[in-house]
Amino acid sequence: VQLAESGGGSVQVGGSLKLSCTYSELAFRNREIGWFRQSPGKERKLVARISTSGTINYADFVKGRFTISQDNAKNTVYLQLNTLTTEDTATYYCAANSWPGGTFHYWGQGTQVTVSS
Repeated sequence: VQLAESGGGSVQVGGSLKLSCTYSELAFRNREIGWFRQSPGKERKLVARISTSGTINYADFVKGRFTISQDNAKNTVYLQLNTLTTEDTATYYCAANSWPGGTFHYWGQGTQVTVSS
């Protein structure tokens, strides 16, 4: 199983980015794809997750600003980042599990998002 993130970059405060996570064909039919982020010296945190059936959960710190979506035909999950702040600066990773609520075992390499004032 392979996952690859893209779409990171540098933006100013208040700006937007759209991240993409493209994954290889997954054998498990009811998986979740999650977006995580990690800043230097901090723990990796779940940002949002989406199941094959479209069930979505967001971390409280991004509700109303970030939107997760998917195109199952393209094996791609997106994360739209809006109203970015310097606190959103981090490496963003996507990951997959084998069933809803399961451990995320499969990880991409990450894409850097830098927000400057």
